[in-house]
Amino acid sequence: MSDLPQGLHAFIESAGWGEAAIEPIPGDASFRRYFRLRRADGSTAMLMHAPPPEEDPSEFLRVGAWLCEQSMRAPKILATDQPAGWVLIEDFGNDRMREWLDDNPQDELTAYEAAIDALVALHQCPAGPFSPYDMQAYLREVALFTEWYCPAQSLDVDVAGYEVAWQKALSPLVERQSQPVTVLRDYHAENIMLLGSRPSAPQGLIDFQDALVGHPAYDLVSLLQDARRDVSLELEEAMLARYIDATAADEEFRADYARLGAQRNAKIVGIFTRLFRRDGKTRYLAMIPRVWAAMERDLAHSGLKPVADWFAANIPDDLRRSGGGTIS
Repeated sequence: MSDLPQGLHAFIESAGWGEAAIEPIPGDASFRRYFRLRRADGSTAMLMHAPPPEEDPSEFLRVGAWLCEQSMRAPKILATDQPAGWVLIEDFGNDRMREWLDDNPQDELTAYEAAIDALVALHQCPAGPFSPYDMQAYLREVALFTEWYCPAQSLDVDVAGYEVAWQKALSPLVERQSQPVTVLRDYHAENIMLLGSRPSAPQGLIDFQDALVGHPAYDLVSLLQDARRDVSLELEEAMLARYIDATAADEEFRADYARLGAQRNAKIVGIFTRLFRRDGKTRYLAMIPRVWAAMERDLAHSGLKPVADWFAANIPDDLRRSGGGTIS
């Protein structure tokens, strides 16, 4: 394989996997690359390359170690070379929740119930030693919408008013947040592994290196307003109710869920536009209408009125009705 990263063979040799076959695994939206190592005896491991300077595996290792300490199912670390970006980890297999449900749609309810229960377990743990998911972080993220999507549509919008609208909408959430939890930030069907090939099996967690400490509704939004997979309104409501019942969340939780739904979805529209325009990754364009539809539903909540008013004044109706329009 001539396109293997430099240093791969030396690292796996030092880790005791030098004779293993190397199988490339499709990657994600980052610079990271993944490979499955397979020994002659059938044992396997996953090799992640997070090449510097674009990537740094230190946070993946730190968050993963914390999750394991909390009895959450993050992969065990087998070997590392942090300066070079190499990490050898436990292989969770091929059964991502997304592909499993594509092939076994009858298992959808059971799989989502297990995913909700895993979040409940995580939120019963003390918050991790991670940076806060605060107003500054929220505003920095939603700015991706005006930085990337609006220029892509040649829209001259009120950027200052956009930030003010979000501050007004999110202030009640930030001021009231008294029991923060660890937020994985990308907890969705493509980042959940079904260990044991059963929809009710323990949830294997991956892609958690950006964890922060923030509001418990955020990862619910990631899961139930999934950018990459259709989740019916009925299933979303049932799973939101399951979480609220299990945690005795207060009466404002649904409002906060809508606030963070709109915040996350506005961010994702900006990110997906950037992935296309800057990085040439076309596959994300097809996901924007799904994200946009969820964002519009969130904006209908009374807690989002300042942001909804900004959208009404700055984003043309034809773009909103078409799920964001065509981006070129």
